[in-house]
Amino acid sequence: MVPLKSLIQLDKASLLPIFVQLSNQLGQLIRVGTLLPGQRLPGTRQLADLLALNRQTVVAAYDEGMAQGWLESRPGSGTYVASHLPDVKPQPLPSGDEPLLKNKATDGQPGYAFDRLDFLVRPVMTTQAGLHLDDGFPDIRLAPMDELSRAYRSYFRWGNPQQHFGYGDTKGHSLLREQLSMYLNETRGLQTTPDNMLITRGSIMGLHLASQVLLRPGDVVITGETTWAGATMNFRKAGAIVRTVPVDEHGIDLNKLAGYCEQQPIRMVFVTPHHHYPTTVTLHPSRRVRLLQLAEQYGFAVLEDDYDYDFHYLSRPILPLASADRRGMVVYVGSLTKSVAPAFRIGYVVGPSALIDELARLRRIIDRQGDPMLEFAIGQLFKTGDLKRHFRKTLRTYQARRDHFCALLASELRDAIQFTKPDGGLAVWARFDPAIDMEAMAGRAAQEGLTLSNGVFHNPPGQQLNGTRLGFASSSEEELERSVQVLKKVLY
Repeated sequence: MVPLKSLIQLDKASLLPIFVQLSNQLGQLIRVGTLLPGQRLPGTRQLADLLALNRQTVVAAYDEGMAQGWLESRPGSGTYVASHLPDVKPQPLPSGDEPLLKNKATDGQPGYAFDRLDFLVRPVMTTQAGLHLDDGFPDIRLAPMDELSRAYRSYFRWGNPQQHFGYGDTKGHSLLREQLSMYLNETRGLQTTPDNMLITRGSIMGLHLASQVLLRPGDVVITGETTWAGATMNFRKAGAIVRTVPVDEHGIDLNKLAGYCEQQPIRMVFVTPHHHYPTTVTLHPSRRVRLLQLAEQYGFAVLEDDYDYDFHYLSRPILPLASADRRGMVVYVGSLTKSVAPAFRIGYVVGPSALIDELARLRRIIDRQGDPMLEFAIGQLFKTGDLKRHFRKTLRTYQARRDHFCALLASELRDAIQFTKPDGGLAVWARFDPAIDMEAMAGRAAQEGLTLSNGVFHNPPGQQLNGTRLGFASSSEEELERSVQVLKKVLY
């Protein structure tokens, strides 16, 4: 006899009904070979007495097991394990405290092999409560929630319900593509139509799609020595070989890039020219011109990630590379998540219509479409001017916070860090004294209630930058003051 009383463990405090728990556990005993095909089960009264249950609970569990195909009823004889099931080698009874019904499928490693890609292992940055100097996140307290809520509600009153609650265009909602195209033409000097726009769930999705469409195994991609790991992970996942060039106060080294081009075919160059990630430096105009010339000469694609163009504090920002592209060499990727709030996943890819069509076909097999309601709402905010007013308001706020934060760093931490006041963006790139252990420093700050990155993942192979990004935009001026005081405490 199988010791069912010791093998079946029912939790009467669980939200799952007892008869379902019992049926599930009987099924698991069958799957592991403890109960064999054709084996007779105890009668309902006997099992009810054994488990201290109501007989009707056992009847319901047996009925459920028969409905699932694990059990069968033989009139006049009783309830049996279904005879049609394949034989399973019985597992030995557990020793000690290990439960027989432990689910190994959800406990650690699977029963099959798969490749674990080390280059995908990277800390996931999240918005932290309390004091924080993050990677350069927006202040979600400034997000236009009331305006966005009104725009959401208008979606339910707009058009044909079958149309706007059904499947939509894989490229994104037509209203947002139209409004975003006009906005980018107005603010960035682009010359686009909605056919040049693909709406994505953040810029990372755009980078992924572009990598999958443009790259093949063995292709060479050039990035800066310091760059955004989210991009390089996508390039490597596509099978590309990533080569790096130095980055100085004027951006990536174009002489080094030209040398690579003479040595081997280059498929793509990835840049963040407006504010290089992570150092925030701006690519010099002369280098922008030469980069486009090299792209045309050698036929490589330029993947331009313009993650924070809307936040520039010195008059008019330098226009993106895409604005000067006349040969279709630039794929322009951007995002509205930093302009609104990270939870609202709206990004975009701008490129020749033939490329956008292919990106949309690929997007369809991983994400049939985006969020039509959110895309409509953001499109409405562009159309009414609410989003542009929000951009102007946050720009003034973030500029004031940048100025205040940089003044604090200069006055309170001048002996510990070096930095250049950024012309734009939402973070300061700070290089700490080489004697400072960044990981230990970040750990001590966390104990004092301040979250910041230790910057280790910014280090190129074989180099120790001892630097990190200190985001100022998501904190009020008073919070920035408290954060700097914590830094001062742990550094001195």
